[in-house]
Amino acid sequence: MSQAEDHMDESSAPLIEHLTELRSRLIRSVAAFVVAMLFCFIFAGYLLDFLLLPIEKTMRELGNPNPVMQYTAPQEYFFTLLRIAMVGGLALSFPVIATQLWRFVAPGLYRNEKSAFLPFIVASPALFMIGAMFAHLIVTPLAMRFFLGFADLPSMLSPLLTGAENISENKTGIDIVFNGKVNETLDITLKLIVAFGLCFQLPVLLTLMGKAGLIDADGLRRVRKYAVVGILTLAAVVTPPDVITQVILFVAVYGLYEISILLVARVDRDREAKLREDGFYEDDDEESLDDEDDEGDLK
Repeated sequence: MSQAEDHMDESSAPLIEHLTELRSRLIRSVAAFVVAMLFCFIFAGYLLDFLLLPIEKTMRELGNPNPVMQYTAPQEYFFTLLRIAMVGGLALSFPVIATQLWRFVAPGLYRNEKSAFLPFIVASPALFMIGAMFAHLIVTPLAMRFFLGFADLPSMLSPLLTGAENISENKTGIDIVFNGKVNETLDITLKLIVAFGLCFQLPVLLTLMGKAGLIDADGLRRVRKYAVVGILTLAAVVTPPDVITQVILFVAVYGLYEISILLVARVDRDREAKLREDGFYEDDDEESLDDEDDEGDLK
């Protein structure tokens, strides 16, 4: 066997080991997801009730003592529960998936890279859960109140327009009644939860980019006005078309942007201190004094 073939055999062995380890990590992650999904499917009905709490509360406040949701296809309710089980299974199995990912990546990282990367693995799901609960408990009820409130708008305006205090029992016209579908209502709730959960990842993303040296705090401050426009556009795209939820999302994400600037500034200070300690960083004042000395020597 030639020397080149020996070298190829030696280099292919670690690759096979990495692929084998990757396969085992993927199998464990998929198994954790399947088990968590089956567990969530058992309680999917209760999870659906929890997700529909905002619209239930809104319907009761608007005068409907017995809120009812419907489905119009035989398989619709089953697939609604299945989708809830998949989302819940992914959330429930995320710690296992993140652990498997970390154990696969960690051996190839230096000690300082591990200490820098590990906190973000913990912070990311925590921020997602905060954003999801913020959307479910605050934003979704406001959005439902905004949309369903239009059904009561004619009845509230009619006495003001006609000047009548009491409306006759034999009224004319057609009653507009909300008959909500389970899957369509759930779509709005899940979209808001996912949108706010992802938007709350902004500090993690920007801080990681700061640690990688891709951005700095001064650069984030300089593009603040462009960030405002971008956040407004994002709020208009990912939220329902009502001003209340868009303003709430804008305020929340812009606040996270300002917090990200502070976090990146701290990263910049730590990097500067490390460079000073290693002797690779020189102050501008020292550089200007060196330039003046050079000019004096030339004169």
